[in-house]
Amino acid sequence: MPEAASAPAARAVIGDSEFDRDTAVARRAPGVYDLDLSAGWTIINAVNGGYLLAVLGRALADALPHPDPFTVSAHYLTASQPGPAVVRTEVVRTGRTLSTGQASLFQRDESGAEVERIRVLASYGDLDALPEDVRTTAEPPAIPPIGQCLGPEDGPAPVPGSSAITDRLMIKLDPATLGWALGAPSGKGEMRAWFGLADGRDADPLSLLLAVDALPPTAFELGIKGWVPTVELTVHVRCRPAPGPLRISVTTRNLAGGFLEEDAEVWDGAGRLVAQSRQLARVRLG
Repeated sequence: MPEAASAPAARAVIGDSEFDRDTAVARRAPGVYDLDLSAGWTIINAVNGGYLLAVLGRALADALPHPDPFTVSAHYLTASQPGPAVVRTEVVRTGRTLSTGQASLFQRDESGAEVERIRVLASYGDLDALPEDVRTTAEPPAIPPIGQCLGPEDGPAPVPGSSAITDRLMIKLDPATLGWALGAPSGKGEMRAWFGLADGRDADPLSLLLAVDALPPTAFELGIKGWVPTVELTVHVRCRPAPGPLRISVTTRNLAGGFLEEDAEVWDGAGRLVAQSRQLARVRLG
């Protein structure tokens, strides 16, 4: 099977992988966590927004009585840099099936002043306690087998200096969404890919927060190059993913005033929609 052919020789496991180590937080005091943002999850010089969401998601999982993110909404205030950071959380409400909290990540600037980088409001629950009744018209994206798709190793980086995070991911893009890499973007604003972590660690709810923001920007297929920073990102985690590679589809329908939206769907190997997201991102025209 193509999935098996793409797997690393020694697979990491949930709880003992590079992703787990690089999203680890240390509780300093109730609701306050110290951490170090890894340079391995950067795009150019800024830390990836999905990785940041996973870091804050891990802190909230410790601070709240429920284990799994159901909905996470983040506003990205300033660009995060690799290095020390602190997360401060607050429990907003706790209930029998859902608990809600907020979290902010702070770093020091060159003058030593504390700067807020990202602020999150999230509701957590227990995915394993959800009923199995599913009624949907959504369908998994049609993507060729992994062996027929292309990854970053098959061509130059789309943005100079942007390869750090791609070394930690298994991304195999649908050739139908790779016109931008050949100098002939389709203009459709679509990205589709197989996705996983490079060390073979299976997906869990926290890594889904990374997955929704891990593909190249749809702006590339609109003929726009360069950094596309996230302004706001909301993720809905729908169920715990089955082992194996994920399928991700990202689309945008509207670019106006230098901003575009991206809608992402993440599907697991069992054909289930495990996560959805929408983000607002800024593009630099001209």
